[in-house]
Amino acid sequence: MIRLFVFLFLFVELLFSAKVKDISQVVGVRDNQLIGYGLIVGLTGTGDGSSSIFTLRSLSNMLESVNVKVSPEDIKSKNVAAVMVTAKLPPFARQGDKLDIVVSSIGDAKSIEGGTLLLTPLKGVDGEIYALAQGPVSIGGRNQGGGKVQNHTTAGAMYGGAIVEREIIYDIYNKESTLLSLKESNFANAVAIQKSLNNFFDDKVAIAIDPRTVRVSKPKNISMVEFLAQLQDIDIEYSKKDKIVIDERTGTIVAGIDITIEPVVISHGDITIKITPDSSVSDAIENQKDNGVDMSDFIIGQKSNIIESKKPTVASLARALQKLGAVPKDIISILEAMKKAGAISVDLEII
Repeated sequence: MIRLFVFLFLFVELLFSAKVKDISQVVGVRDNQLIGYGLIVGLTGTGDGSSSIFTLRSLSNMLESVNVKVSPEDIKSKNVAAVMVTAKLPPFARQGDKLDIVVSSIGDAKSIEGGTLLLTPLKGVDGEIYALAQGPVSIGGRNQGGGKVQNHTTAGAMYGGAIVEREIIYDIYNKESTLLSLKESNFANAVAIQKSLNNFFDDKVAIAIDPRTVRVSKPKNISMVEFLAQLQDIDIEYSKKDKIVIDERTGTIVAGIDITIEPVVISHGDITIKITPDSSVSDAIENQKDNGVDMSDFIIGQKSNIIESKKPTVASLARALQKLGAVPKDIISILEAMKKAGAISVDLEII
C-alpha cells in the first residue's frame, strides 16, 4: 500500500497586510454552542437494540405524551435510535432563522440513514431552549477519502434543520465603546491596530490595553455599527510568528519555506544528517548524484554520509528526506529532535 505524504510550504514574510477583521474580533460577538437529546424514527431495522435501555424509555415517554402507554420492556422495535443533536447559534440570530445541525447516535444503532428526527429542543449552557430541531436526516454518500459508499452511518447532518426560538440580546447600537480581541497575542500587532485606527479616524479612538486586547471608542458623529463596519475594513501591517504545524495522524507538515536550520548533526535509523553553514562541497556530493536527490539545496547521504548547505531550511530538508524514502513518522521525529536540540528556533505545533 502506497502511503501518501503531503508537504505544504508557505512563503512567509516578516510583515503581512491584512484587514482588522482578519486578525481580530469584537468581544462578545461570537457563536454559542447548543445541544439536545432526541429520537430518530423511521429506520429500517438499523436502530438501537434492546441493550440501549435509555432509547426504549425515551420512546415510552414520547408515546405517553400522545396518550399511548407502553412499557419499555414491551418495545421490541429497532426502527428508533437515540441521538445527540448539536448546533451553533450565530451572533445576532433572530427568531425564525434556520440553523444547521449535526445528529450523532449514542446507542448501538447500525445506521440512522433514512430516519427522521423528532422535535428536539436545543439548549445553551444556561439551560434555556434557543432552538427546535426536527426533520429528515441527511447522510453523506462517501467517506472522507472519496471511496466506497458507507452502508452503516451513525452520524449525519441536517441543513436548516433547526429554527431559532430564543434570541441572545447584544445591544451594540447603544454602546460608546467595545473591545477588539486579537486572534493571537502580539504586542506589535495590538499597537499596529491602535495606530492604524487612530490615523484613519484622525482621533484617539483606539488604545491597546494588552497584547490581545484593543479598546475602541466610536467618534461622536457616527453610530457604533457604522464605526465597527469601517474599522474592520482598515488595512494594517502586522507581524506573524513563524511556526511549523505537524499533523501526526495524516503525516502533513506545514512550514514556512524560509525557516532556516542551525548547524546540527542528527542520526536517525540509517540516515545521518550533518548540517553546516560551510558552503564547501565534500566528497559525498559525487557519491549521491545517482540517488535522484536534488543537490541544489544541500547534499544528503544515507548511513555515514552528510548534509551540507549554504542556507539549509526546513522545506529543503523535508523535500530531500522524502526523496530518500523517509516516512512521515521519521521526518516528524527528526524535526522534533532538531527543535529540542535548538537547531530550529520556531515553535512546533502538533495537532
